Amino acid sequence: MAKKQKTIVLTGGSRGIGHATGKHFWKAGWRVITCSRQPFPKDHPKMVGPENYVQIDLSDRKDLAAGVEQIRKRLDGAPLNALINNAAISPKGEGGKRLGSIETDTSMWDQVFQVNFFAPIMLARGLIKDLEMGKGSIVNITSIAGSHVHPFAGSAYATSKAALSALTREMAADFGPYGIRVNAISPGEIETSILSPGTEELVKTIPLRRLGNPEEVAEIIYFLCSEQSSYVSGAEIHVNGGQHV
Repeated sequence: MAKKQKTIVLTGGSRGIGHATGKHFWKAGWRVITCSRQPFPKDHPKMVGPENYVQIDLSDRKDLAAGVEQIRKRLDGAPLNALINNAAISPKGEGGKRLGSIETDTSMWDQVFQVNFFAPIMLARGLIKDLEMGKGSIVNITSIAGSHVHPFAGSAYATSKAALSALTREMAADFGPYGIRVNAISPGEIETSILSPGTEELVKTIPLRRLGNPEEVAEIIYFLCSEQSSYVSGAEIHVNGGQHV
């Protein structure tokens, strides 16, 4: 009997860690459903066609709720095996300046927390029946900025990621009885298109003395969605070359 194809729902899959993750799962034979606030691009990677692309504005709660229904329509009764909450926003000031807790506008805090913190739990709750059918795995992408004051990441971003770390533990306890595992990945300095000026100096303080690459993060995400991690839940794995020590 042919093995049934597994399905992943991925947010923030257009670049960096998200793109590498989608590609990794696709190469492993998974169906990859990606979510983005932009319309389906003509030059989108071949791993995702229009039928596996859902346009959702994660900063808009009504649009997010409608997006969940669209995802469930795409699933069409099939189980969901993994949900990767990767999408996040990290606003900067003029010239890429770090925004601290004093100068960050209240409306910006609201927007950052909606995308980085509330969207993951809203998606997970909305898709809980589908994840239960698939004995699914949820992976929340946190950040080293959630546990250290970071030279580039602003206060709203950092605290939203710290909250997501705590939420991961709560979700592991709450979703566990449904057979759903919940874990987090905390990346450090990963070589993507959004690196800030001055990263070169920061690399000198990392024990491994180099940036990570998106594929290294994607491989750990894949591990947390595989049978090899079937008894791992409530964990947060640091992928940062020892930067957190």
